[in-house]
Amino acid sequence: MFEYFYNEILRRTLVSFGTLFNSITIKQTNASDNVVNTIRVPLAYGPTQKFLARLEQQADLNKSTAMTLPRMSFEFTGMTYDSSRKVSTTQQYTVKDPDDGSLSKKVYMPVPYNMQFELSIMTKLNDDALQIVEQILPYFQPSYNLTVELVESIQEKRDIPVILENITMQDDYDGDFTTRRVLLYTLRFTAKTYLFGPATSATKDIIKKSTVSYLTGTNPANTERVLSYSTVPRATKNYTGDATTTVSVDTSKTGKIIEVEDASGLTAKSYIVIDDENIFIKSISDNKLTVLRGQDKTTATEHLRGAEVHVINAADNALIEEGDDFGFSGTIT
Repeated sequence: MFEYFYNEILRRTLVSFGTLFNSITIKQTNASDNVVNTIRVPLAYGPTQKFLARLEQQADLNKSTAMTLPRMSFEFTGMTYDSSRKVSTTQQYTVKDPDDGSLSKKVYMPVPYNMQFELSIMTKLNDDALQIVEQILPYFQPSYNLTVELVESIQEKRDIPVILENITMQDDYDGDFTTRRVLLYTLRFTAKTYLFGPATSATKDIIKKSTVSYLTGTNPANTERVLSYSTVPRATKNYTGDATTTVSVDTSKTGKIIEVEDASGLTAKSYIVIDDENIFIKSISDNKLTVLRGQDKTTATEHLRGAEVHVINAADNALIEEGDDFGFSGTIT
């Protein structure tokens, strides 16, 4: 507990929220309803009062350096725990390491939090404000799902509902005709995000062998183990990609004998792959293989002369990736 980690979840959610509103434009028309100006509304992060204070300090409308309207600002105002989305705090889930498919990472279930945001729209003309608001409201009914990659190390992406809570309007025009007018619309949102703890290695936690023992005797203090059954994962495809030999004679999809160029690299009671068909070798005589076709839910197909024969062995078992299908091989002692 309290080891250093930083998933940047709050920052990612904040940035994603801001990107929703960074491409809003308005159009201004003349008395003939002809468009005379198209303005992309600037968006910045910061408290509304900061921008209002700057407007008051630069009240001279003739200054070329004065801050122009319309503009928008947003800020992160707080967060609360959301007990309605709570899940088991001890439950973990494991994912494949995106940087190395042979490794795995684990992380505890996330903690649900609601992030509160305020979006402020500052305009000089009421029509400008109405244009901006009308481009936003249709997308929130009352929520809009925002896809955010919350934890980059495990490529965890979630849909974050952003809910529009309420809208308020304020007209700060007060004073003589030289006073700069500011129409202020404030939209309040809640983003239902999740906070994850540190992602740690889970490679050593993966069970790769299971043993079941059968005991005899009615006295629990004096029992004897008479039988043990052990299973280990068995790969159902060749991961190394190296061909051991090739088919020497065309084989039909019902054939039980497969002839190969050189069977010295093959062993009985093992699996091979030919053209995506998994085949079990029952026995070997010279370069002829007596086989069982269509193993591991694969389909028996015709194999032409020259088709590559790939062996599935212990090296492939060690390379089974998380999420891949696999079989079992067992021993009884």
